[in-house]
Amino acid sequence: MIGLLQRVTRAEVHVAGQSIGAIDRGLLVLIGVQADDDEARAERLLERLLGYRVFPDDTGRMNLSTRDIAGGLLLVPQFTLAADTRRGTRAGFSTAAAPERATALFDHLVRCARAVHPDVAQGRFGADMQVSLINDGPVTFWIET
Repeated sequence: MIGLLQRVTRAEVHVAGQSIGAIDRGLLVLIGVQADDDEARAERLLERLLGYRVFPDDTGRMNLSTRDIAGGLLLVPQFTLAADTRRGTRAGFSTAAAPERATALFDHLVRCARAVHPDVAQGRFGADMQVSLINDGPVTFWIET
């Protein structure tokens, strides 16, 4: 699985003009599901996201995690992250999981997140979403499992 995480002071997802998920300080994570992903990879990605040290401590060093600061976690499915862009000028999607499988794995990730973290919001798989954020830093990392 792929997680493109961004440290934010605020992030929100809208579908059809309505807010379906929002957080204040925390991580906005765009999630890409690849064909060979499974529940274990989703769970490993979640552990890394919650424990990844991207927030500043008292000295300004990135030593604190989302868990440490009790920050929000906004998970947004993004099919295009799993694209093969190595050749040509148009992305290929043969490396992405089939929609049914990707939906199930994204839902598993969200369920697991809600079981262990108090502030979890989500986007909607397959929807035309508008995502807004205030990237703090900016700080952005690509994480794969």
